[in-house]
Amino acid sequence: MTERGVFDLLAAKDPFPQEAAKLMLFGQFVGSWGIDGTWHKPDGTSRTGRGEWHFDWILGGRGIQDVLFAAGAPHHEFGSTIRCYDKNLDAWHLTWMQPSSGEFVNLLGRKLGDRIVCETFDSSPRRRWSFADITPSSFHWLGEVSSDDGKTWFLEQEMRGSRRSPAHPSRMSTDSG
Repeated sequence: MTERGVFDLLAAKDPFPQEAAKLMLFGQFVGSWGIDGTWHKPDGTSRTGRGEWHFDWILGGRGIQDVLFAAGAPHHEFGSTIRCYDKNLDAWHLTWMQPSSGEFVNLLGRKLGDRIVCETFDSSPRRRWSFADITPSSFHWLGEVSSDDGKTWFLEQEMRGSRRSPAHPSRMSTDSG
């Protein structure tokens, strides 16, 4: 047996066959995306920036990991989310990690109507992250926060994604161009 690196073991080519239909909720994003982002402040001002978002299969095709880089964000966002489907809950567990700003968020996600909605329930402020207006070549991502346990929501961030390429581990590039 030859030694393999941890990243070789992490990557997967396709969704786990027995759960492929459920896994495609986030599997539809596998590939590379250009991002146009806007960060909103409570005082009504905003900042814009551009970036890229890369999604791919992991853990034997039972999960998806992404890497997001957005220049112009308050902290030049560079982070990663791991998403895994939980067939017992018929929902997704998500963990976002952005060590440079100290942001770590755990969410539970489901399809609601024509959106994918992911929410925290044990943090303050509460967070709701949604994918909307999803097509094979675009999406609108919304990041909202609530300081009153979900009674009202403030749109803190939004990103519009445009597909650059479908993904396959052998075709993924670390180029940013």
